[in-house]
Amino acid sequence: MDYIHIGKVVATHGTNGDIVVQHALSKKLVLKEVEAIFIEEAKGVYIPYFIEKSTAKNTNELLLKCEGINSKESAHRFIKKNIWLRHEDFAKIADAASPIALIGYMVFNEEKPLAKVEEVIEQPHQVLLRVTYQEKEVLIPLHSETLNKIDRKKQEVHVSLPDGLLEIYLSA
Repeated sequence: MDYIHIGKVVATHGTNGDIVVQHALSKKLVLKEVEAIFIEEAKGVYIPYFIEKSTAKNTNELLLKCEGINSKESAHRFIKKNIWLRHEDFAKIADAASPIALIGYMVFNEEKPLAKVEEVIEQPHQVLLRVTYQEKEVLIPLHSETLNKIDRKKQEVHVSLPDGLLEIYLSA
């Protein structure tokens, strides 16, 4: 199954097992159309947790009550765990204009394919796309000097990376 990383558990809330999920979806979010989240229990091991209640806390945090998590103590073990959605659930909720919607897009540098976007990291002055290129993690900056175009129909991001940027990652 194909999963999309949307955030992580940052806190518990109350005494009934509610968890606070910090996400990068750039909007107040309620997971009404989503049946389950997936918590990464170990590298590559995704366990489904069925959503009982979903409430937007603010534009980057979400309160979730999930089946089987019924106390503050049981919720506490999920702090710092990554939260994932099935690709089809992600497509239902992602705002097309949000940078996180670029997950799964193919990145091209000077018209040469590099890799698919695995994660979007939003920072105050730029967005970074995390990809795996030649078995190395690479962070690609997206800003006015590097971004050429985004083709949403073809799901492509076209960039012109500074000379030597890829080599820095490949030599590490």
